[in-house]
Amino acid sequence: MRALYIVGPTGSGKSSLASDIAGKLGGEIVNGDAFQLYKDIEIVTASPSKDELAKAPHHLYGRLDLTEESNASKYSILAKDKIAKINANNKLAIVTGGSGLYIKSLTHGLSNLPASDPKVREELDQLPLEKLIEKLNVIDPIGAQTINLKNKRYVIRALEISLLGGKPMSEVKKEWKNKNPLFNGIIIDRSREELYNRINSRVISMFKSGATEEIRQLPDNISQTANKAIGIREIKEYLIGKITLEESISTIQKSSRNYAKRQITWFKRESGFQKVCLNVEDDRESERKKIITTINSMQNVN
Repeated sequence: MRALYIVGPTGSGKSSLASDIAGKLGGEIVNGDAFQLYKDIEIVTASPSKDELAKAPHHLYGRLDLTEESNASKYSILAKDKIAKINANNKLAIVTGGSGLYIKSLTHGLSNLPASDPKVREELDQLPLEKLIEKLNVIDPIGAQTINLKNKRYVIRALEISLLGGKPMSEVKKEWKNKNPLFNGIIIDRSREELYNRINSRVISMFKSGATEEIRQLPDNISQTANKAIGIREIKEYLIGKITLEESISTIQKSSRNYAKRQITWFKRESGFQKVCLNVEDDRESERKKIITTINSMQNVN
């Protein structure tokens, strides 16, 4: 599977830059964002603009109906099929996005975590959080240090993996993370201050572009996966008068900054990606040159 990965946190400019690079290299873009997979939420998910779409073929954007659930397994099937077809035409597939688990399903393959068991989950859900934490500290003390113990759902899933997998969750995840596949990947890196300023500005532009109307027209039965997209809940709360427009904007900005922080943490742990540092002083051509220079240093890209 021949692919180049251009990843980074939300607001880093990766999608726009990837479109430029694809145009220069004659490549084709494959979406690596969990929420840009969905139709009808292009504004709140900051999907590629018409100008960006015109620079190179783009795939897996607006692919799913809002009522459909999605996960890394489903995405992996769709993306691998698309990459194979691009490669069959002797083209380079450029996967761009910031959904770490979705990207990793391509670079490392799907994890061997056991599927959820409704019966086990129901039994665990009946226990208070304190008992669940106590149980996890016995079964997997190392894993207990790596998750948010205030989130009952996370604790239950950690226990579920350990119980159904026959070994501590931390061991199962370590086996997957320790895989060292060869792939070509770039992380777009900006200073925290610049990134946050870009995020704040983008949210304001999002509202100017019609985000409120976009959410107003959503059906009531959208999937749990789609409903997690930042902006949907916050704008719905504004529409029903629960919060003001200013509060909606501020909340989306904060949620987006927090999401970016989590993405940065995720990709810091991932080996195989080369960091490309972009500065606020860089013009567009300088940014492109930095990325092209990094790509030219890689093997088996062109």
